[in-house]
Formats: sequence, structure tokens, C-alpha cells
Amino acid sequence: MRPVAFALVALLLAACSRVTEENYAKIRDGMTEQEVTGMLGKPTESSSISLAGMTGTGAKWLDGDAVITVQFVNGKVFSSSFKRSAAK
Repeated sequence: MRPVAFALVALLLAACSRVTEENYAKIRDGMTEQEVTGMLGKPTESSSISLAGMTGTGAKWLDGDAVITVQFVNGKVFSSSFKRSAAK
């Protein structure tokens, strides 16, 4: 019975991932950083820079083999990408 319970928990956790192509497709240029984090949750990695009155943030959400990367300029989406590692 234990292997079945473990498999069920693993399946449920995978189904709860927010790092999906479907969520990536919802990201639009000009969305606020708050809108994106509301959809994807807190980024796995993030770094920011401020220069001459402009701010830039790079954020990355990782889950298994899927990665969503978003670049924000002054708090709004400037560019984004989705990558999935090739199966081994």
C-alpha cells in the first residue's frame, strides 16, 4: 500500500506545479511583477539592479525540468522564456 500512496502524493505534487507552459503562455509584456508572482509564486532565483532611475530584475522559476525566466524593467515584464530540459 505504501508505494501506491507515495505515487499518489508525487502525482498530486506534480499536478500542483505552477511552472507550466500553460502559465507561461499567460505572461504578457507589461504585466507587473506582482501579477506574475501572483500566478507563479515566489521565484526560485531573483536578482535586481538599479541604474539612472531605472530598475531591472531577472527572476527564474524552476520545477523539475521546467524553467520560466522573466526580465522586468521598472517592475513590468520586458521579456520572458520557457524551457524544458530534454528527456535523458
